[in-house]
Amino acid sequence: MSTLFRIYELGEARETILRRVPPDEFTIPPRLQEGIRAIFGEPLTPEEAVRRVIADVRTRGDGALREWTERIDGVALDELAATPVEIEAAVATTPPDVLDALRLAARRIEVFHRRQPVVSWISPSEEGMLGQLALPIERVGIYVPGGTAPLPSSLLMSAIPARVAGVREVIACTPPGREGRIPPVILAAAHIAGVEKVFRLGGAQAIAAMAYGTESVPRVDKIVGPGNLFVMLAKRQVYGVVGIDGLLGPTETMIIADEQAEPALVAADLLAQAEHDVLAQAILVTPSRDLAEAVAAELGQQVEALSRADIITQSLARAGGAVIVRDLEEAFEVANGYAPEHLQLSIREPSAWLGRVQNAGAVFLGEHSFEVLGDYVAGPSHSLPTSGTARFSGGINVLDFVKITSVIGLKAEAAAGLSRAAATLARAEALTAHAAAAERRAGSESA
Repeated sequence: MSTLFRIYELGEARETILRRVPPDEFTIPPRLQEGIRAIFGEPLTPEEAVRRVIADVRTRGDGALREWTERIDGVALDELAATPVEIEAAVATTPPDVLDALRLAARRIEVFHRRQPVVSWISPSEEGMLGQLALPIERVGIYVPGGTAPLPSSLLMSAIPARVAGVREVIACTPPGREGRIPPVILAAAHIAGVEKVFRLGGAQAIAAMAYGTESVPRVDKIVGPGNLFVMLAKRQVYGVVGIDGLLGPTETMIIADEQAEPALVAADLLAQAEHDVLAQAILVTPSRDLAEAVAAELGQQVEALSRADIITQSLARAGGAVIVRDLEEAFEVANGYAPEHLQLSIREPSAWLGRVQNAGAVFLGEHSFEVLGDYVAGPSHSLPTSGTARFSGGINVLDFVKITSVIGLKAEAAAGLSRAAATLARAEALTAHAAAAERRAGSESA
């Protein structure tokens, strides 16, 4: 049996890799614990560390941003925002094939999201009118991960749906490199997506800056985009001050595969997920032990050639593995209970099983519709619900960037007729001022 990729019976898997825990109860790897102690000078939980950073940024603004960026990222910042000259240079120096790929992805993302129906409506009648206005949010902040690898695709996946929705201003924050620079490919993507400002800020300090505003960073109305554990915890702490898309934490993929799946392709897809982060999760669910063993062998061979083998190894050892189930019916029961961010169906006739899917951020039908295409160029946003939140939420889309305002415009006669019922309900709730306001419209003198 491979030591890189364990094979579990279902009962054991439910108690280990399939067991969901709240994001602030993750088992924190020792390296992460040591990093917190080194930065803060004492052993704090990730939640406590994030709270301390947010409070400081809220109080001291840009000064706190510079200090925490130096302490956490090891970078002393002069300018917090990328300059127009930097952005122009980034576009000029990005390889043409990369620019072409970014533009292709941007076009496909825009075309996909323009198909989404988002409409205002007003319904006139003899009573007057009722309706709803779908109004774009005014200013949105995008978090673009970049701690271990720049992710321009994440910027496109959030900024373009926001633009389609009509958001007036879009800004972005992304961690700076060791020299204090934003990777040129991120700036090129920002230019393509029409993002006005990009700030060299990462982690909890970036979320705090966008939530509360500083001398340099404008306060936004909503923060979107995936990030690491600290970003997710920061978004949870500022929710209510600003809107958020969700708690998009460490990424995860579940692959349901039958005995005819290609082990090399299944392994490649699991490795692609595991390389994101040591907290990423890559799980295979299959009724075929032979397939699981073949995939485990492929993983051991393929990982040796990959640049992020150390991250992959930690990720798979921590929370990856294969789960053996009775049949595909049970596999889908497992998937719906787990509610994965990505659900890949490497099975015969995957479309025929689509109706069995209840909880998933995105579904990939067949080995040719693999998750990496969804990460970059398929069209839907790759900012998807994690940590089981696919049970009640979906991925980033145009509706994330609009707010629904109800419209009520009744004629006097209609209002008088409805006011009696309103007054009755108000008095049932012991709200006499509500009742009085309604009864005045109803022509009653019992107010």
